[in-house]
Order: sequence, then structure tokens, then C-alpha cells
Amino acid sequence: MSDPMEMSHFSRPSDGTTTAVSRNPMPPADDKFLVSVEVCLKLSSTAPIEDVRKAVERMLENRSLSYADGPVPIPSDDSFLCENVQRIQICDTDEWVENHKVLLFWQVKPVVHVFQLCEEGPGEEISGDGQLSIFNEWVLPAKEFDGMWESLIYETGLKQRLLRYAASALLFTEKGVNPCLVSWNRIILLHGPPGTGKTSLCKALAQKLSICFSSRYSQCQLVEVNAHSLFSKWFSESGKLVAKLFQKIQEMVEEESSLVFVLIDEVESLAAARQAALSGSEPSDSIRVVNALLTQLDKLKSWPNVVILTTSNITTAIDVAFVDRADIKAYVGPPTAQARYEILRSCLTELLRAGVLTCLQDEDPPTFPNYASLRMNLASSQIENPQSSLSLSKLLLDAAEACEGLSGRTLRKLPFLAHAALAIPYRCDPTTFLLTLIETARRECSELTAHPD
Repeated sequence: MSDPMEMSHFSRPSDGTTTAVSRNPMPPADDKFLVSVEVCLKLSSTAPIEDVRKAVERMLENRSLSYADGPVPIPSDDSFLCENVQRIQICDTDEWVENHKVLLFWQVKPVVHVFQLCEEGPGEEISGDGQLSIFNEWVLPAKEFDGMWESLIYETGLKQRLLRYAASALLFTEKGVNPCLVSWNRIILLHGPPGTGKTSLCKALAQKLSICFSSRYSQCQLVEVNAHSLFSKWFSESGKLVAKLFQKIQEMVEEESSLVFVLIDEVESLAAARQAALSGSEPSDSIRVVNALLTQLDKLKSWPNVVILTTSNITTAIDVAFVDRADIKAYVGPPTAQARYEILRSCLTELLRAGVLTCLQDEDPPTFPNYASLRMNLASSQIENPQSSLSLSKLLLDAAEACEGLSGRTLRKLPFLAHAALAIPYRCDPTTFLLTLIETARRECSELTAHPD
């Protein structure tokens, strides 16, 4: 396989410099920017992946790359790519977005990842008493998670930090680094208030890694554990449920060509049960199941092809024994002003694309700059035309500022709620919609203040 670190979506030169592209001298052949390019095959395609990869690499030769331009157009005269490829996407990175980089062809080395989405939904394993599913299982990359990574917007660096951690964790294990000398557990803990997208980020990360490591692992699976289901209403049954769960995971990881992600949502429920059992308010069965789970997680450390993803809504409730096992403990908080603007901007762009928002016949659809560009434009420009893209972007910025305190989950719902509040929803221009969006945001914030629970 190629070096796993090549999956990094953007790599600076070895000296760490980030000089503007237009002033950079030509880098040495072995010191180019590594840019990941994802190639999604059509579901009907039966072409060998290696043939598609070589065809895309030839297409990208002598071509400058830019994330801002969106998907790379497939040449209409290339019948092979047109027949087999659904889309070619330059991967996002914080460096692309922040610096608006356009990398010239002699500066980049495209790292092409070819994949085909799995249309099957999740498989389900029911608990012993038939009440709750113990876990859901997806084959990755799954159609259900397609585009999820790009839709999640957080503070600068969070997503790239997780990608780089996972690459290092898998590399260390594969290279046989002695864990007694250098310790790592391949456990990620995301914590923060509800509605910030922690579970979605875990699923999107698993999807992203399944694509990045597709040349190394022919199969990738995501197992989402229902922590509450591990506590059976029947005394002593909980231990059997844990054993059943990890027997399934063990069978998966024994296949060397399979990469397995285990997602444990709301892991604080396990910690709370452990603490209650230690205090005597819960039966000993509860502490046995939590101890059994921690023991099983420790056993998984010996396998190079498994990553544990966990989330928690209540940071203070997480058991210290579990926190110590996590390599990365990342806080996922409410979206910042920049994140709120970017989330709403993506929503508005989609409504314009779908035709839900319409412009006058002689008007072009408005374009909305990213947050940094808008701030610069507003500082140097006077708004004269209320229908201009700059004026509309200012309204969008006002809407983002009015959303302070709302979760990312609520922000994604806000455009729908605003549209539902319109008097004439089927003939809606962007200006009217944005004014309604601001009113809707203020109403949601006031209701949140009045009813915080």
C-alpha cells in the first residue's frame, strides 16, 4: 500500500512554510502538496478501480486544483470516465478554505481514492429480551452518509485534527510500534452539549477514513453500539450481551482486509451506571457489564484494524477509567458566528439550486462569499443596491448573528421553518426569505431562553 499518511488532505512542504502560491518557487518533485481527490463511481459501474484511478490521474495531469471550484468537471469526450464516474471531488481542508489556495499543477501531487457507495441500510442485532437493538452495522462507504462530512462545519482544525490522528494511529499499529514504549489506544472521545453533531461527525469520519484507506482495506464496517441496550432487565444477562457484541466485532477484525469502526454513543450512560453501582444504588450486574466493556476495549488494542469512536453529552459524568483510555478528547461546542454563517450559507445555496428560492427573470442567482471574504468586502464597500449579492450576504450575516446559542441541528432546520412561515411560499425571492429567516431565528432563540429544557 502507499504510505497511510498520504491520505492527509493537504500537506505543507517539509519546512512548514505557507507562502502565497503565486510567490512559491517550483517545489522539488518529492516535496509537493499532497491533495486528496475522491472519485465516486456510479452504482452501475463494473470498471476495475485501478483503471479508473489511472484515468483520473491522467485527466489531472498539468491541471491546477482548487477546492473552491467544487467538483471537477468530467470531460465530455472521455467516454470511459463519463460511463463509470459519478463525481470527482477535491477534498476540503482548513488550509483551502482559509487561504483560498489555487494550487498550480507543478505544485501538487493528487492522491486519488476511488470508491463505490453501498446502498444497503444498517443491519440490526436485537438484544436478548427483544426490546432494544444491541448495535447497528453499516458497510462503508454508505450511501446514507454520503456528503455528511462536507455538511458538518466546526471550528477551524477540528475535522483535520481527527483525520490526522486516525492516520497516525493506524500507521503506528501497522508499523509495529511497541505499545509499551509509545502508548496509543485508537479511541476518540467527542464531548459537548446535545445537537452539536458529535454522532454525525463520528459517522462521517468513519466514512471518510473508509475512502482514504480503501487501497489498504477492501472492506470497511461501522458498528454503532446502543449503550443503553447493554443493560438487560434480566439479572446477569448484561454480561452475555457484551460478550455477544464483542464476539461479532472480533469476527470482523480477524479479517485482516477489513477496517472496523466501533461507535459508542452517549458513553456517559456506562460511566453513570458504573458510579451508581460503586455507590451501592445499582446492582452488581451493572458494574460487571461496564468492567466487561472496558476489558473488551482493552483487548481490541492488539488489533491494527479497529478504531473506537465515542460521544458524550455530559462531560463530568464520564468515568475516569474510560477518559484515560481516550487518545483524543475533543470538545464539540455550539457553532461560532463563522460556523453559523457557513451552515446557513450552505442551506441557502441548496435552496437556490433546488429552485425553492427564485429570482426575477433578468437576474442571476446570487452568490454568497465565505465568512472571511464577506467581512473584508463589508469593510471596504458601500451597499447601494439592496438586491445585490453583497446586500443579501449582509442579511445572511445578520441571520447568523441572530442564531447565537442555537445548535447546529437547529440551524439546519431553520431554513425549513422560515419557509413554512412565508405567506406565499411558492414565489419566494431571496430577500424576503432572508428577512423571514432572521425573524424565525429570533423567535427560536427567544423560545430557547424561555424554555431552556
